[in-house]
Amino acid sequence: MTAEEAAGPPGPKVLRLFIFVGAGFLFTIGINKWREIERKQAQQQQGVHQQPGILSSNNTATKSIK
Repeated sequence: MTAEEAAGPPGPKVLRLFIFVGAGFLFTIGINKWREIERKQAQQQQGVHQQPGILSSNNTATKSIK
């Protein structure tokens, strides 16, 4: 017996096509979710970096009175 005989016949082409398309669909969803998470993190980091600058420029308690 050869390796091909022991493995059996290949699956139907349509089934393999559906599996391939389904995997592509799942990977696309995963990539989009990852990009959304990265975008949200970048927006939060920008908000954190911008917020102290706004507070320090408008903070009158640190100015000395002469």
